[in-house]
Amino acid sequence: MKDILAVSIDDNEQNIMLIETFAKHINLNIKSFLDPKEGLDYIQNNEVDILYIDYMMPKLNGLEIIKEYRKNNEDTPIIMVTAVSDNIELKINAFEAGANDFLCKPLDLIEFRLRTKNLLDLRFAKLKLKNRALELEKEVKKATNDLIEREHESLEVLGKIAEWKDPETAQHISRVACYSKLLAEQYGMDEEFQELIFYASPFHDIGKVGIPDNVLLKAGVLNDEEFTVMKKHPLIGYEILKDCKSKFLKMGAEISLSHHERYNGRGYPNKLSGENIPISGRIVAIADVFDALTSIRPYKGAWSFENAVDLLIDEKGNHFDPKLIDIFLENIDSIKEIYLKFQEKK
Repeated sequence: MKDILAVSIDDNEQNIMLIETFAKHINLNIKSFLDPKEGLDYIQNNEVDILYIDYMMPKLNGLEIIKEYRKNNEDTPIIMVTAVSDNIELKINAFEAGANDFLCKPLDLIEFRLRTKNLLDLRFAKLKLKNRALELEKEVKKATNDLIEREHESLEVLGKIAEWKDPETAQHISRVACYSKLLAEQYGMDEEFQELIFYASPFHDIGKVGIPDNVLLKAGVLNDEEFTVMKKHPLIGYEILKDCKSKFLKMGAEISLSHHERYNGRGYPNKLSGENIPISGRIVAIADVFDALTSIRPYKGAWSFENAVDLLIDEKGNHFDPKLIDIFLENIDSIKEIYLKFQEKK
């Protein structure tokens, strides 16, 4: 027990010497204090394995020390040392204060050894369980993080599949995700929502997998009939994702269905207006249109960054949520960083 630290607090020097002698018999490392205030200060600022505290002392009695110590330490075993062996009220008060056991004066070596050993065995068993619990907590946290990483990886792969038939690229997915997260953050959405929209936004056009190639890949402006077919993709995407249990895919369904709605109510498929359009859809509508404008498509060249921004301003309150457009403009430097970071490879 040499590495085990015990502390004895007793205003009687003979009692201190006796406890120190007993401690040596069981190879216990012990530190003693005649001044109860000094003893309390030491045990409050150092890790201790077991305490021996006298009851009757000036300045602070044993009960007061125990109560004060237990405010910040519930685990260290405490043995109260008292000359009053038959005082039931004292024992009740001591247990309520946080004492674990008693030693009655005059002290007996055998009793001292047994009570000390029993309390230390219990302490170290608890510490072992606590350490094991912490290890398990770390293992569970690691396993959870691994699952989250795998889910994110799966979402990224699914997002790429969603764009496979479309001439849009992986860079388009990255830009829309980053634009959407930035707008969500600046709008005041919490971190969970920001993460959700980052991983869900790539599914905004997943419904295009159900659009015939002659319409989807047409190198030119769609006629009315073809555009009617194209307008089915939000509902197709919603139908694909709506029953998924993943919170990311659920938001993906919401985004798919709502990102072609317009703030003035003239969008599709449900002609929603204003804040009746989910905030996820309102955010992705801006991110998607801006990126589409600044990207090359079979039917058009890429607009300049500045011209695309001008269109968003022109459509403020018509196509797009005016508050979100203001946020977009207030964070234009960050938008441009994303735009430049994920440039198409030539």
